[in-house]
This record gives sequence, structure tokens and C-alpha cells, in this order.
Amino acid sequence: MTSARRTPRDADTPRGTARDTARDLPRTGHRRVRAARKPVVAGLAATAALVGAWYATAGAATAPTLTPATTAVTLAAKFPYLSAGYNNTREWTRTATAAAPNGTLRVAWPASDGIHVTPLTSAGKRSGTDTVVKGAKEVGGLVAHNDGFALLTRVADNNKWKETAAAIVRYTNGKQTFRTTLTGTASHDTSPTLDGQLTWNGKKYGAYYVVHGAGGFADGHFGDKLSYVSAKGAKLSGGWGWGCSHNEGIALHAETTGDFTSLCFDDWRSGLFVSTGIGAPDVAPVVQREQCWAGYCGGTFPGRTGDLVKSSTGRYATAFASRGAASAKKNPDDSSGRGWTVKPRTSTHQVAVAFLKNRNSGPGKAVYLTNAPGTEHVNVHVAPYGKNRLLVSWESLKNAKCASGTCTGTFTGTHFRLIDWNGKFQSADKVVSARITGGIAVQKDGTLAWAYVPVTPSYTKPLTGTSPTSTSLRIARLKP
Repeated sequence: MTSARRTPRDADTPRGTARDTARDLPRTGHRRVRAARKPVVAGLAATAALVGAWYATAGAATAPTLTPATTAVTLAAKFPYLSAGYNNTREWTRTATAAAPNGTLRVAWPASDGIHVTPLTSAGKRSGTDTVVKGAKEVGGLVAHNDGFALLTRVADNNKWKETAAAIVRYTNGKQTFRTTLTGTASHDTSPTLDGQLTWNGKKYGAYYVVHGAGGFADGHFGDKLSYVSAKGAKLSGGWGWGCSHNEGIALHAETTGDFTSLCFDDWRSGLFVSTGIGAPDVAPVVQREQCWAGYCGGTFPGRTGDLVKSSTGRYATAFASRGAASAKKNPDDSSGRGWTVKPRTSTHQVAVAFLKNRNSGPGKAVYLTNAPGTEHVNVHVAPYGKNRLLVSWESLKNAKCASGTCTGTFTGTHFRLIDWNGKFQSADKVVSARITGGIAVQKDGTLAWAYVPVTPSYTKPLTGTSPTSTSLRIARLKP
């Protein structure tokens, strides 16, 4: 994230404040208090007990080590690697790692002079000088091409809030070939923070990001927007101008035809929803009910929790930090009928995985990989591991102290675990030294690659003041 977020206020918050404190679309009697469907944790203890037996019988020769190889990359500028999230919770400043069709890698990261995109070989070593996208403010998503990259970011704009605009910037062979602005005066919107995703299906880009109403029906409120752009930067039909509101987290998966698959954490209906092709979530299928006030959903979806993976059979998996739902019911004080009231099952976030049968449907029940109420789990990610398994990663904080939906605690490690497409454990829990601070790239041979700053996390107190900086990254690669 690029600016500190604070505890949300009631629906009468003045316009023009930060995203988490601003109002949503007009709501009669709405006070952002919600509820959720209760997910199932049944069988978790039994499943956990079987992990040791599986791991022992698998044998040392076949059991995955889950130990990534890493290489060091020296940076050309200082990278401020921490950001203040909701309630100034410490979050990794988002990086994005993307793999080109020829196997090479690109890594995007922010600095004071713009967004740097570092070219890497398929082995994770620097292969040239950075391309610096001047005036860009945030890494909202990255697509790597053989001849360059496309970046979802924020750029300067003229609007009533004096906020930035969302934009896709394409570079080819080191030169900018287009810069397409996605928000502006004509569409009555801005993008002061993206929390976005950028995907590519070989013909067009899909950009999913947060917007702030600047005039029109949504003036002063926050929602999300999905835009499609051609290979040459032209805006295409499809998507929507106003969707989940507030959107507390975004996921997007490119499809060869039809609507790109999308998920959103919506704070009004309170939970995680499938928004594919429909934008506003009035009828969106429920993935899981959660108490989704600002920050309560476990952090911004693409940067700190989430991801969306598609199987060879057309199913989808998403992982997220969850407090579950002890109860879920419509908010009687919300005359619109859309608001929900959620009573969370735990004060801390646990690691959950949900499976969607297709791009338009919600799952049956969430599968929980952890069940430790005194431990907070953050920075949850999922990625494909070979043909039929998934790698789930998270960071754990013991002795968690929680207030207003966010927690502090003592960092105890970055965890890796393999599961199958039913959520069953396929490996023991592995604590590794590598961190994950953004998107995970999948190279053409299935190797997973990502970038991180080689520092030990600290979550014992909120982040105040400026971020520490680093002049190096490590590129981790894990081959199934």
C-alpha cells in the first residue's frame, strides 16, 4: 500500500477522506456492521494428524523439500519495503514478479523516482538495467512479455479530489509504447489506491482496481472497476465502471474467452464474492461470509492475502486470511436489504482455502489449514505446484493481540504447505527463510518465482513514520 489506512467510521464520514474512512454508495441507515456464513473446520484435526503419517510413508526420496533456491539482485534505488495498512498494521510493500513466455522474469517495485521494472534471466539473475516508469505511484499488477512488460499503476491526474488516476503503461524494447489512463473526468472517478490486478490472455489486458467517485451517482464513495485494454492500448468493451463497494480485496484470472474470473472482498454484503461479469455484488455468489470492515478481511487481497489459481479441469482455488463467521444475518438497520452483520468465529485470522467449480459459482465450504486462535496468520498466498497440487504460504504471529480487526504479535516464520485440489495436506508444514511480498510468477516449466527483501519481519507494533529501505532483493525459485 502507498498510504496509511485507519479504522473505519460510520456512514456519515465526510467525503474526500482516505479510502477506508470514506463512505460507500448511499445507504439508508447503514453503519457498516455485518455478518457471515459459518465455514466448516470439521476434519481439520484429523487431517492434521494424518500429515505425519503421510509424510513418513512418502519416504525421503519422494517427499518435497519445499526449499527455494535464491539469488541476490542489487537495486539501483532505495526500495521502501514496508507500508502502513489499516490501523498502521505493518505490511510488505507490494512487489510483482511476472514470467514472460520465453521464461525470463520481470520484477516491479516502487522507489522515489517511479516504479522500477528489473529484467531477470530465467534463473533469477539480473539481465540488464531497470526500466523506470516515471511518475508512477504503485505496483498494481505486472505482465511480462518477451520484449518488455505492461504495468498497472497510478499516475498524476486533474480531478476534484486531487488524486491519481489508474493507468496501464506498456514498454517495448525499453521504450514506452502506450500509457492508457483508466479513470478520469469523463467517467467521474479517480484511483487514490489500486489494490489491483493486471492479467493478459494473449490478446487483451484485464485491469481490476479500486476507484473513488468524483462526480456522478457515486460522488465521494469507493467501489471497484474492471477495464479491458487491447494489445495496442485501446479501451475495449466489457467490464464495469462500479462494482464491489467498498472493495477490500481483489483477485483476477485471465480467460481465453468471455469474462475474466474475478473475486472481491465486499464490506457491505460482508465477505468474499465471485464478481465475474456482474460488477456490483447484489447477486454475486458467496465464497465466504466474513466481517469485512476496513482491514478486518486480513489485508489487501492481491498483496497480502489471496491469489486465484485455475486447475486443468476448470476449477479455481483461492486462499485467504479468515476469521470465519460464528453467525451471519442481514442487517435489520439497513433498509436496502443488502447489508449483512457478521460475528467472527475467532479474533485472529486463520488460513483458509476455497474451491470454485467454475468462474461464476461460489464454493461449498471453506477448508481451514490452521486452527490456532492465539496465532495471527497474515500474508497468505496460493500458487500451482506441478500438475495437481497447490502451494499455500503464510506468515504466523504468536501471542497475537487484536483490536479493531487487526493484530500485532511476534513473528514465528514463513510457512509452506502443499495441498491437493480437495484441500488435503500433501506435505508437512515447512518453515522457510524466504518471504513472499507480492505476486508469484509461474515459469514455463512450472517453477515458481518471486521477489522479497532479505529482512526478518517484525509485527510487534504498528508502523509509524517512514518505511525502512533496502537496496537489494532476493529472487526465490521453487521447482516442483
